[in-house]
Amino acid sequence: MTISPDTSALPYRLILHVDMDAFFAAVEQRDRPELRGKAVIVGGSERGVVSACSYEARRFGVHSAMPIAQARRLCPLGVFVPVRMSRYAEVSGQVMSVLERFSPLMEQASVDEAYLDGSGLERLFGPPRQLGLAVKQAVLHETGLTCSVGMAPVKFLAKIASDQNKPDGLFILTPDHVREFLGALPVSKIPGVGRQGTEKLALVGVRCVGDIMGYPVHFWKDRFGKWGELLYARAQGIDPRPVIRETKAKSEGAENTFAEDSEDRGEMKRWLLDQAERVGRRLRREGNMGRTITLKIKFSDFTLRTRGTTLQEPTSSTRVIFETATHLLDQEHLPRSVRLIGLSVSNFSQARRQLPLFSTRNPNSDEHLDKALDAIRERFGATALVRGRIFGFRKQS
Repeated sequence: MTISPDTSALPYRLILHVDMDAFFAAVEQRDRPELRGKAVIVGGSERGVVSACSYEARRFGVHSAMPIAQARRLCPLGVFVPVRMSRYAEVSGQVMSVLERFSPLMEQASVDEAYLDGSGLERLFGPPRQLGLAVKQAVLHETGLTCSVGMAPVKFLAKIASDQNKPDGLFILTPDHVREFLGALPVSKIPGVGRQGTEKLALVGVRCVGDIMGYPVHFWKDRFGKWGELLYARAQGIDPRPVIRETKAKSEGAENTFAEDSEDRGEMKRWLLDQAERVGRRLRREGNMGRTITLKIKFSDFTLRTRGTTLQEPTSSTRVIFETATHLLDQEHLPRSVRLIGLSVSNFSQARRQLPLFSTRNPNSDEHLDKALDAIRERFGATALVRGRIFGFRKQS
């Protein structure tokens, strides 16, 4: 169902939400044509969870965040492939470059979704339907992938609209249809409500967004505070948030779940080097440097421990990230075997590094090495050059 305006003259703000269809799985099917039409499930190790799955796999009940073991039971003939985050990030960059051609106000919301402010673009692209179709066609032409587009007066409604006709859908919601549309909409469809929020609202007899208006705003404020006020505003279709040109990531991280619980610190350090390679490369690609490095450990009993340290100077050096993470690991007592290990870099800074006055190591050597490795891998693939310590350790991401 597409609700289209009768005129190309738009007296209201027009927001587009572009959502790629089954993005990770679609990239795998595009890169490997033999997977097209098959149930593709993207995930980590056997003890990990599903990161994404194709629509063919969804017919068997598979969904993201489901344990891989459960997905195998539901879809035994599915094709299980490892996560290739660097590849998805690369294709995501291509998608965002396409979207930037349509509007100077483009906000990337995640690796596979973005908002565009389409207000006034009817002068260039015609009425909303033509604009939406043009966006979809451009993404398909440039990447070979389909996307779904939702168009509405505000951001949260545009996001809901993009989910209405998936996959490869287009849904346009105009102001005069907002009240009707929201009235029968399940409250779970409002971004941010989630399962717990849905259960709390059910306790007061609220199942559809229209039910929210059965109580005055002070009821929601008294019961749920700011979240209640926000909920009441959403029920009226109110969302003043603008489309922001650029939202910088606040951290970069990587983690891996072991095939079997491990007590081998050497194996853990090899994983940390592999992760430092990936995180460092993403930082350098985005022009980011971070001062805080955090180690993450999940034990066999699922208890979680994080330890972090803040450096004097920001860094994107693979060596510095790795050595800092391993130092944190060396300081940790491991009371039981480890299920998962990971690291992250945060506290970003654009400040230029100040060279130390007294140092036997030239800090520029790290930068030159990292840049050389990045350039080779960018041209010849992630496995073209591998550090000896993790050579053959695993297929590089």
